[in-house]
Formats: sequence, structure tokens, C-alpha cells
Amino acid sequence: MPANAISTNVPVLQLTDIRKTFGGITAIEKFSLDVHPGEIVALVGDNGAGKSTLIKIVSGVHPPTSGSIAIDNEIVAMSNATMARARGIEVVYQDLALADQQSVYMNMFLGREPVNRFGLLDRRRMIAETEQLVKELDVRIPSAHATIRDLSGGQRQGVAIARATHWASKLILLDEPTAALGVAETAKVEEIVLSLKSRNIGVLIISHSLDQVFRLSDRICVLRRGRQIGVRKTAETDKNQIVAMITGLQEH
Repeated sequence: MPANAISTNVPVLQLTDIRKTFGGITAIEKFSLDVHPGEIVALVGDNGAGKSTLIKIVSGVHPPTSGSIAIDNEIVAMSNATMARARGIEVVYQDLALADQQSVYMNMFLGREPVNRFGLLDRRRMIAETEQLVKELDVRIPSAHATIRDLSGGQRQGVAIARATHWASKLILLDEPTAALGVAETAKVEEIVLSLKSRNIGVLIISHSLDQVFRLSDRICVLRRGRQIGVRKTAETDKNQIVAMITGLQEH
């Protein structure tokens, strides 16, 4: 991406002064962040820092207690996951949310199955679109008819990301997308994530691996105990600085 692209684009996502409490517990405090089209922003921090809570706020699972969410400069109320999807936002969680007994093509359209003029499932269309997408993303699965339970971890993750890619028009949220994968499968998933930049889709990724964060991200946002410690351009920082921010040795 050209150096000036991020500064001239309208952010696809703007979080402003987001606060989230659960009872008397404050999970997120005054958090602000922009994500631009074609930009990959990494959320990093120790367990309990609030990373997954933020993803759930953006995806409509948890409404913020206060603060605002804007998509393409329009303030939105993201009160449920359906509203987030309608805004072009898709999520890939660690547990993938795939139906193990179903085929790849049925998973690709789960809950959004098209019907033909007779009111029956349009399986031909689903299979054709699935095959086209997995070919484009180079997700190496036996076929669109393969059952999810018969696939490897990396293939399943590829299907989950392909599904998100198929439906997302603005933003994809990834919560530890390669946590359970081996080296080769991780590399394949990272390739797919990087390919989203060319489609001008914004990506917000949580990863426990700083190596991965430095390979993929344009910017890194550090959280500690629900507070935003700072945001760094990846090319202008290093792992030592990020670790210091995560652990509290450096405050901003």
C-alpha cells in the first residue's frame, strides 16, 4: 500500500471512546481506533486485556456501554451480529463456528442459503460460487462437496476465512485465526489474510504471535487491562517496544 493511502482513505471502521462494563467490572475503557480499507491492524495484549471483547463489540455481540462505532463515517448502533453482517462485517472466531456434519458449500452459505425459482435450495449456485472462491483463495480442499469433519485444521480455517471473504464487503475480524495450526497451515492462512488487502477489505486481527503480527500488520494496537496503551506503525517499531507496552514497561 502506498505510504499516503491510509491517511487519505475514509476509515471503514472508527471506534471512539468505547467503554464496556459487565456489572461492576470495566472490560474496556476509553478505546479509540480507526481501520482503513485494505489495512491490517493487529490487536495485541495479555490474556484479559480486552481484545476479544472489542471484537465482539464491533461484531454486534456486545453493545458498548458508551462511545460510538462508525462504518464509512456513519455512526451505527451495532446491537446484534445480524446488523454487523448487514454492514459488511464478518468474523472468524477461534472455534470457527462451522457445521462439522455439513459440506463445504453448505457451510459457505450457512444461514444465507439461496433458493431457486421453485423455492428449493439452489445447490448448483452454491457449489459453483464455493468452487470459484476456494480456487481464487487457493484453499486446498478436495471439493466443495467435502464434509467439514474430514478436513484438516488448516483447511477448515481456510473455509471459515473464505466464507468471511465471500460475505464481507468492508471489514473482517479475526480472533486468533492460526492458534491451533501447524507451520505450513499457518503460512497458508496468512497468505489468504494478506490477499484481502488487494480487495480493499479492512482487517482487525487478534494474534498471540508477535512474529505473525509483524508479518501481517500495517499497524499494531496494544491493550492492557482494557486500556489502549498505544498504536504503532509496524514498520516503525520492533518487538521489544511492543513487549514493553504489553507488559507495562512502556506506557505509550
